[in-house]
Amino acid sequence: MATYVLVHGGGHGGWCYDRVARILRSAGHEVYAPSLTGLGERSHLVGPDVDLDMHITDITALLHFEDLRDVILVGHSYGGMVITGVADRAADRIGDLVYLDAANPRNGQSLVDVAGPIIEMTRPMGAVVDGVELVLLPSADAGAFYGVTDPDDLAWMADRLTPHPWRCFEQPLELTKEPALWAIPQAHIVCTSTMPTRDVDLMERARRAGRLWEIDTGHDLMITEPQAVADALLEIAGG
Repeated sequence: MATYVLVHGGGHGGWCYDRVARILRSAGHEVYAPSLTGLGERSHLVGPDVDLDMHITDITALLHFEDLRDVILVGHSYGGMVITGVADRAADRIGDLVYLDAANPRNGQSLVDVAGPIIEMTRPMGAVVDGVELVLLPSADAGAFYGVTDPDDLAWMADRLTPHPWRCFEQPLELTKEPALWAIPQAHIVCTSTMPTRDVDLMERARRAGRLWEIDTGHDLMITEPQAVADALLEIAGG
């Protein structure tokens, strides 16, 4: 039995992994899909202190208090920033890092540095609420921004997407234990549409190591192609 911790991306919550989690659990594995502070069912906790560091602490605390070890830690999109920070703090609890169409940061980089114009374009459409700058504001068709086209999926997402504090995206990632972090095996599950934007050397190394899966779908692949995502995660658990 493997233990998966699935970390969502910007504006989402643990709910976005429902379909993938069901498949993994039906195969006998343990799955945690927490919502980061200020998002999903924890959106009422949004405030000026919510940033990347807090989200790293969210997941690091989960590993500690649930006493999770040899975890397959998965991060989608912005979640790639989070899982990299978690691995820097708790490398001894992580068996594999999985970047699910995710940011692949290095020390000192923010999501703005990694994602560039894609994330910057969300800022003019944001809002300031109670002193907190929020982006990725939900709307009836907000799911289309993530590559979702099915009307039922768009409606399901519209009821669940929440605004995301901009501070999370502009805070640089601080790594202090890089040798242990980069010694953790990495895998990459990438959408065909975003492959051209990826680091060519990183993708080629992953491909040669048999640690790259490419899925032809939109960015929210855990919603649009849950079986393909689950199959890749099951392969990773199988070594």
